[in-house]
Amino acid sequence: MTAGRDGHGFLGPEAVSFLQALAANNNRDWFTANKPRYEAVLKRPAAAFATATAGELERRTGLAHEARIYRIQRDIRFAKDKTPYNAHLHIAFTPRIDHPAPPAWMFGLEPDRLVLGAGTFAFPGAVLDRWRARVAGPDGAALATILSRLQAAGARLDEPELKRVPKPFPADHPQAALLRRKGLCAWRDDIPVAAAYGAAAPAACAQALTPLQPLFDWLRAMPA
Repeated sequence: MTAGRDGHGFLGPEAVSFLQALAANNNRDWFTANKPRYEAVLKRPAAAFATATAGELERRTGLAHEARIYRIQRDIRFAKDKTPYNAHLHIAFTPRIDHPAPPAWMFGLEPDRLVLGAGTFAFPGAVLDRWRARVAGPDGAALATILSRLQAAGARLDEPELKRVPKPFPADHPQAALLRRKGLCAWRDDIPVAAAYGAAAPAACAQALTPLQPLFDWLRAMPA
């Protein structure tokens, strides 16, 4: 592995091999026996990648970013699926701005693919109200155009969370699909997994996220 800025290697094929093995052996005994491997090929390289990618995003957007690496341990207290570990590496990069629900860039390394995205998973309380007011007006049409262009270029959107348009908006509102959302993310599933490997990965992944920036900028302009 290529040395990272903090002295650790960056991610490589060994990370995916570990995730594939974890998916096939998702139990505490296997993970305990393979913890040194996890730390060497996934945990420390992920930290190096996250630090470098945050820097790349700052260079491209002009905004300082902080990275959050999601825990490999699953919260199984209320889950039907009791497997104890996440067989994926998820990292979110959030700009350091004064905003109640800033959009984020997302990185997901899975056993069989790389997923990159941008958006906000869920608008909290008052932000959801502001979201609905904004998409019901002229800004909603601008966002719809952004999303249409992203989809035409191959981006994927999650389905709206609500089956019906919330009151007081009419069911036939021009932006009904947006009003039915409680969060909004766009995803790229077309990036080769190898883009996550090595010292070039932070710049490659930041570049692959660039087409999603119109959505990121629209969400960043949400009234605080």
